[in-house]
Amino acid sequence: MDFKDWRKPSDQSPTTDPEPSPARRYYGKYFEDYISEQIRRAEAEGKFDNLQGAGKPLNLDSNAFVGDKAMGYSLLKNNGYAPQELELAKEIRTEHERLEAKIAKVRHQGHSLRTRRVPPFPSERRAYNALVEKTVTEYDKALRDLNRKILTLNLMVPPVMHQPMFQVEQLVREFREGCPLFKW
Repeated sequence: MDFKDWRKPSDQSPTTDPEPSPARRYYGKYFEDYISEQIRRAEAEGKFDNLQGAGKPLNLDSNAFVGDKAMGYSLLKNNGYAPQELELAKEIRTEHERLEAKIAKVRHQGHSLRTRRVPPFPSERRAYNALVEKTVTEYDKALRDLNRKILTLNLMVPPVMHQPMFQVEQLVREFREGCPLFKW
């Protein structure tokens, strides 16, 4: 027994529509699938071929999170400046790098005096001891200044950007242990 669709006229054979209606085409699909299918169809039709700026890199300089300060930040950036908190963070970083370079230089000088074939002369020992004492006081003072700057920075920025304070006494003690004074 053949099934006959009584809703269709007998002169038409039952066929499916070649292009379903837009409402039916995407029924039961995820939103991402719907968007992806539209993009693929537009690419196949060539709708993306003659877009303005095609083949050029995107301009991602705008920051959506700055809000009311966007114009001020763009003016600072265009004139070679950064926001105060970023300038302060950069200053802290460069000052710390400068201090570490100076400490490394003093350590290297002490190492070279101790490892050379000829023992250091008394004048060299005195000069090195004075250099270590002077460097210790400068290092202590500079670390305390950096801690003040870090505290100021931590008050300005969100907690995610906080920087840890330097342990001044511990760092100075480690420097003294790494650069022992010459005995007379």
